[in-house]
Amino acid sequence: VHPAAVTLTYQYARSLVWLDNLAPERDPHSYDLCTTHADRTKPPTGWHLEDRRFRVHVYDAGRLAG
Repeated sequence: VHPAAVTLTYQYARSLVWLDNLAPERDPHSYDLCTTHADRTKPPTGWHLEDRRFRVHVYDAGRLAG
């Protein structure tokens, strides 16, 4: 079992789905997902998905040096 890390919300009228970092409070109109399931999320045909999660990128300083 993976812990919830992402909150999925949607707006039916605009055919829009959002993925955000886990909301601090639960909302009956949102769905909390683990990262694995959030990464696999596909919106219905004709809908748009906006992934608004904050992601930390790790860089190898040795590879960035010229």
